[in-house]
Amino acid sequence: MPRTESKLIPSRRPHRWKRHAVLLVTGLVVVVGCFFARRYLGDPQVGADTRNFFGFANSPGAKNEVTSEEIDSSPTVKGANRPEHPQHDVMAIVNGEDIKRAQLAHACVERHGEEVLESLVNKRLILHHCRNRNIEVTQDEISAEIDHMAKRFKLGREQWLDLLERERGIGREEYVRDILWPTLALRKLATDQLTVSEEELDKAYETQFGPAVHARLLVVSSRAQAEEVHAQLVQRPEEFARLAMKHSEDINSASIGGLIQPIRRHVGDASIEQAVFSLESGQISQILPVAEKFAILKCESHIPPQEVSLNEVRTEITEQIKETKLREVASQLFENLQNSAVIQNVLNDPDLSQQMPGIVSTVNGDQITMSQLGDECLLRYGKDVLELEISQVLLQQSLADSQQTVTQEDVDREVRHAAILAGVVDKQGQPDFEAWFQLVTEEQGVSQEIYLRDSVWPSVALKKLTGDSIQIREQDLQKGFDANYGQRVRCRAIVLHNMRKAMEVWGKARQNPSMEYFGELATEYSIEPTSKSLHGEVPPIRRHGGQPQLEEVAFALQENELSEVIQVGNRFIILKCEGRTKPIDVRREDVEEILRLDITEKKLRLAMAEKFEQIRSVAQIDNYLAGTSQAGTRGSEASTAARRYDSAVRPASGSAVQ
Repeated sequence: MPRTESKLIPSRRPHRWKRHAVLLVTGLVVVVGCFFARRYLGDPQVGADTRNFFGFANSPGAKNEVTSEEIDSSPTVKGANRPEHPQHDVMAIVNGEDIKRAQLAHACVERHGEEVLESLVNKRLILHHCRNRNIEVTQDEISAEIDHMAKRFKLGREQWLDLLERERGIGREEYVRDILWPTLALRKLATDQLTVSEEELDKAYETQFGPAVHARLLVVSSRAQAEEVHAQLVQRPEEFARLAMKHSEDINSASIGGLIQPIRRHVGDASIEQAVFSLESGQISQILPVAEKFAILKCESHIPPQEVSLNEVRTEITEQIKETKLREVASQLFENLQNSAVIQNVLNDPDLSQQMPGIVSTVNGDQITMSQLGDECLLRYGKDVLELEISQVLLQQSLADSQQTVTQEDVDREVRHAAILAGVVDKQGQPDFEAWFQLVTEEQGVSQEIYLRDSVWPSVALKKLTGDSIQIREQDLQKGFDANYGQRVRCRAIVLHNMRKAMEVWGKARQNPSMEYFGELATEYSIEPTSKSLHGEVPPIRRHGGQPQLEEVAFALQENELSEVIQVGNRFIILKCEGRTKPIDVRREDVEEILRLDITEKKLRLAMAEKFEQIRSVAQIDNYLAGTSQAGTRGSEASTAARRYDSAVRPASGSAVQ
């Protein structure tokens, strides 16, 4: 893509350097609820060197000098499925066109340089702080931590590592360098602050295993409206679901009649918890001020405490509390370290960049080079960014073949269209570009330039390549109207992972036809977390919503009727109908323009996706970073060039990246 700034875009804003939400809190220490996925991955066996990758001695008593290069270098981990730093110059060949290492490293730095640099700076800060206090993290400690986590989740060491690699996408080397070592170091630095009292244990135990309240929520902004709705609810509590769907401003809960996750003690506002726990089943709460809004709750039922003793889960809860405390300690520690350190962000300072060529930052005089940053970005994000670069090359080649170009005017028009489509307009109905760019860059976490390059330019290119082939038929308009304004089916659902279990649960539901019992089955058996916690409640099912088989079954059900077992993908679903919603009172002709625009956009996006798949399917792509090759049909010259290069760089073992 031509790397020119859009006329609609103001100059790129400077990035913030010292953020309070430091990388350690957001990346290095991850919440327990994510199964510690980014915390416990790695392998301490780093070759024959007697020191670990940070230069710390493998035996606690040994002392070794540590260099900055060793801090940022990657370990050679036994069993790792990717190389540390691919050394050859070509990362991929796309229809005979090279994508070279320097190009890819530059693209990685553009997209991820700031966050990776912050990680490198933070590691230097931790290292300096540990050295000043004679604190070391040994390979034995790393190994013990991995074994501890594997045992905790009842897995073997390699199973645990492979599971996290596969499901979380965190390489072993990345974990050791960027997550495990800093976390263990911080534990040692914060040892005195990680004690857990009996009172803290009791509260955490009650939160997880104590009683809870199954409730519905209705939220409005106006006190007067809250009082009006509250008066209706006191008279007719059974109307809560209908009134929540009609009035509540909390969209997520409103769509399922106000149902929310069960309320537990010691999690949120103590006054709200006290109010909810004091309600009897079916009772309506008083109006509760929440921030600048007003909430009304209905107690559906009280959930009794689980039959688990504190002693059974003492170790687990203690570790969870320590993790929470560690995040808090880490945040304060980093703020103190950053405030006391001399840090220069050369990367985002044009004047410093001229004075210090090749340097991206200094930490207490310790330099981090552009080469180190590029290597680290390439190591962490090279595969993902390479896919983006390959896509860009494919689109550029296709445009050239069709003798088309993407102009700056095209880019500006696409931005204008996106802003209007999203409703980001000024008082005159014109696109508010400043607000739009702020919205998309914050949501995507990228600069305006990257947003244009990775999102806008490909969209324009694909629209040109797709052409004006979109047609809106009468049946498209009717389907769109039914989907958005028509009747919906209110159901409860149980989602299961295999047919045998689904048939077993279906049999139980048939024996006891009550809706309450179906909800209990959902709570006990459903593998879908939200419906499980809400007694099977799901958003009303609409027509033409993308699940035709599920929709057909739902709309065939009568009130209180149980469905058959429905297979959707690799999941098995049981529905129980609670009734139908009323269609929205609007004529199709009044909303036809809105429907036409929406359908056109959706059809165009589908056509663009199909076009790109077609372009890619016939391409010759040799991805040496990922170790994959696709023999396309685009042209024999590309295939011949790729084979020649492949034979030159690929050793007999079959690995193209060394």
